[in-house]
Amino acid sequence: MSYKTIEASSLQRFLLANTNMAWFWLLVRLYLGWNWFEAGWGKVNNPAWAGSDAGTALTGFVNGALAKTGGAHPDVQWWYAWFLERAVMPNVEVWSYMVAYGELLVGAALMVGFLVGISAFFGMFMNLNFMLAGTVSVNPIWFVIGLALLLAWRIAGYIGLDYYVLPRLQKLLRHRWLG
Repeated sequence: MSYKTIEASSLQRFLLANTNMAWFWLLVRLYLGWNWFEAGWGKVNNPAWAGSDAGTALTGFVNGALAKTGGAHPDVQWWYAWFLERAVMPNVEVWSYMVAYGELLVGAALMVGFLVGISAFFGMFMNLNFMLAGTVSVNPIWFVIGLALLLAWRIAGYIGLDYYVLPRLQKLLRHRWLG
């Protein structure tokens, strides 16, 4: 079976693969990374998220989400409410730490340009979960910015640790897969 390659448009190549755009993606990365880091830092230093009362804040958040499950067009769908009731609430302290440190780590990784595509993916995953829990706030905006970083992963970390990490990772993976 032969496969055809569809060429990318010049605009797509310029935005997502041209190293001249690395400065633009650096600014985008720093903006989103700082916001994630700041949100995580606030939670890590809050005992209701990560400390003596860990899980208290998340319990309130989940209870608020569960209250949005009624009506003809609920903000929170039944299957996500099921997940919140059966997976999150019984382990709310663990989830609380995961949210707090997850936000902090995504922010730090984006700011230093470390595995930008993977970091953006995990940020988007958190945004998606917050939106599924009925919270809008900045989540749709951060999700779209994260998607843009995910698409531009090859150059989004070019001015950052990815400049050093990705070639080594590629060499390691090629060595492991191709023997």
